[in-house]
Amino acid sequence: NPRPGRPPPARPGSGSPGRAAGVLRSGWADRAVATGHQSERPDWGTATPTRQTEPVLLKDIRAIVNESVVLSPENPAAEETNTNWFGAPPHERMGLSADEVVTVFEETAAVLRDQVAAGGHRGTATFYVWHDAVAGQLRCSVGTRKPSDLPFPVEYQVTEDLRAIVVEFLEDRAPGSIAWGELEPVPYPDDSDAPPGLTVWAFDLTPFGR
Repeated sequence: NPRPGRPPPARPGSGSPGRAAGVLRSGWADRAVATGHQSERPDWGTATPTRQTEPVLLKDIRAIVNESVVLSPENPAAEETNTNWFGAPPHERMGLSADEVVTVFEETAAVLRDQVAAGGHRGTATFYVWHDAVAGQLRCSVGTRKPSDLPFPVEYQVTEDLRAIVVEFLEDRAPGSIAWGELEPVPYPDDSDAPPGLTVWAFDLTPFGR
């Protein structure tokens, strides 16, 4: 849950347009379905008994690979369309394991890397995931910046521990809100040695041999 004093990183460099107040939607449901952009892996989008019964959150993450990815170093604002956000009700979070969510994100990242290479992009490209505690959502995006230069309006730290980010999301039983008993005082003056409040997992999509 969010803590007082943590700025709300709604989207990289912007707010959260298109999201009705009080309604959690997945990034896939909020956006138009892209056509003609198939994944590079066999059976990725094929309906199987397991895929038909898996939680909506996992299906929505997998669906990222069916969307067109915009890579525009000259116009970073255009890359905001690559941002997806995912919510899940408490009962679904309780039924998910962090490991299965991490696995789907990693598989998705690998497919995106293949797609970026197949699309002819030869510059830097990064897929990154974070937990927006204010909105109570997992978010991810793709851009042409390095992990150290992602378009967040607040300080952040890059981590290799995607599982910790997913666990924080799954254990949030009141998404987008904070229990009164969990309120914590904001230290003043600000402790300059304190680590950034936002943690981001980054995956390099840069094509090999660029």
